[in-house]
Amino acid sequence: MPAGIHLHVLPPYSPELQPAECLWPLTNEALANRHFQDLDELQEVQAQRCLTLQAMPEVIRAHTNFHW
Repeated sequence: MPAGIHLHVLPPYSPELQPAECLWPLTNEALANRHFQDLDELQEVQAQRCLTLQAMPEVIRAHTNFHW
């Protein structure tokens, strides 16, 4: 490790430090109980879901705006 560099190990689940972790349930809604023919189809559905969520800032805020 170079001088002046210190590593900080984060817990495996740390939504307060990584608010994006709280968005996984929202993105998974489009994928649940579905079969995809290939990775391209999966990526397209996931991309469309992200675009949909991008247009819903109040939903994103509700999942990532911690009270502190």
